[in-house]
Amino acid sequence: MKKYFLLFLLTIVALSCNKTIEVKGTITGGSPLERIEVIETSGAATLPLLNVGLDPKGNFQGAFEADKHGLYVLTYAGRNMMVYLEPGQKLELKASSANFPEDVQFIGDAKNNNDFMKSAQLAFETYASKINMEQLLGKKEDAFIKEFNAITEQTDKIYEENAKKYNPSSKALKYKKRETQARLMGLVDGYEQMHGQITTNPQFKVSQNFKDFRDNLMKDNDEMIRDFPMYREYQLNKLNGDFQKYMSSQPQAKEQPLISKLFGEYLKTRKDLSQTAKDYFFAYIISQSDLNFMNSERYDEVTAQIEKHVSNASIKSDLKHLQKVLMGEKAGTQFSLNVLNVKNEKIELGKKADRPTLIVFYASWNPNVALTALPQLKDFTSKAGDKLQYTFINLDDTKEQFNKTSTALFQGIAGTHYWLEGGINSKRAGELGLYGFKLPSYLLLDKEGKLVARPFYNLNDPEFATAVEKVSGVTLPQQPVMMPPQDSMAVPADSLSK
Repeated sequence: MKKYFLLFLLTIVALSCNKTIEVKGTITGGSPLERIEVIETSGAATLPLLNVGLDPKGNFQGAFEADKHGLYVLTYAGRNMMVYLEPGQKLELKASSANFPEDVQFIGDAKNNNDFMKSAQLAFETYASKINMEQLLGKKEDAFIKEFNAITEQTDKIYEENAKKYNPSSKALKYKKRETQARLMGLVDGYEQMHGQITTNPQFKVSQNFKDFRDNLMKDNDEMIRDFPMYREYQLNKLNGDFQKYMSSQPQAKEQPLISKLFGEYLKTRKDLSQTAKDYFFAYIISQSDLNFMNSERYDEVTAQIEKHVSNASIKSDLKHLQKVLMGEKAGTQFSLNVLNVKNEKIELGKKADRPTLIVFYASWNPNVALTALPQLKDFTSKAGDKLQYTFINLDDTKEQFNKTSTALFQGIAGTHYWLEGGINSKRAGELGLYGFKLPSYLLLDKEGKLVARPFYNLNDPEFATAVEKVSGVTLPQQPVMMPPQDSMAVPADSLSK
């Protein structure tokens, strides 16, 4: 009996520690080149966790590790939807390509939670549409607080009624209530900002009783900032005016300072903010402003800002990884990668060579390989010739797909072909900062196997021509250049004011 009891306990522990989320399903009528991606939304680095293809019948299957429950973005064919997931769950769905995501049907143990989320959100929106906002914000303080509490109670009642129908997990029900609480905080701030205008009383200021009411609602402020990106951005935007004043008070610098440096120094003046809030606010600002290839020459300075202004180890690690994703490794870093050749032999790349190396990362399912990479490579190799050696690293899902497509795709271009075991979803691809949105991409190595410059996404990039000439002596004519894919992820430095 003791033996069986111990096995039972071990099973419970194993289940409670399971962080794997399995994703599978069928999408009919779509292109075989389309992919399913799952993206984490609440962390400091919102990057894909899974990227899987569909077979000829539209079936797909994959898994990823997750240590928190909440909403994730699921994308297909340029369209996306939010799904609620918990570690250890299996998400299964069915849909048609033409009507995704409207006709998605959930199956399996994630069905109840997601059906609940969809129904609860619709019920909340229906209820919220009937609230007369001007009338609510025009009420006297006591009346507003009473009405706000009534709204909160009614939304909780709506969710409880939906929970009886769909039977979600207790975590899912609690998550939905907390998410709505975060959304409703906008009403409280709206009252403080708009009541005087609505009642034509420009001198209006809320009482201490109202401030106490607001502070009580925000007792879980750190948790809401951590778990709900829309609440985090909402609270961050409230700092805008004060941050603008801070920037205008700073002396003129000879070199344009990094926005993250200014914002980090500004946060030190805000003694009212918790360190958790500061870490997440800083993470948002640096990821939207300074983590991009245009700051490649200031790589160490960007890294220093992360070290200086972030205390949470997990957020710091996420930001450093995001720096690698958006900026690449620092020039001069020794490149090293173990791959498989067509004969299934393990090869180590990055060793000394008699010529510089152009590495091409690609996947056959990415349409940009044929549309842009292939014609640019043919043009480049015709000019550079044997001054460089060419290495093609395939990130397809299977070795079979690599064997089938590698030589066919780049026919007529001399080079060696390899497969990174596990493809785009491999741990090593993640460590290199390689994701679907970064393909195809290019690295230049010198004869010692060290990185010459940042990653490139267009061989017509003038900076690529400069790096090629530096490492090989080959001079390339200047050509028009389109901005690389990940540049769209970077926003102007004044993004905080938007």
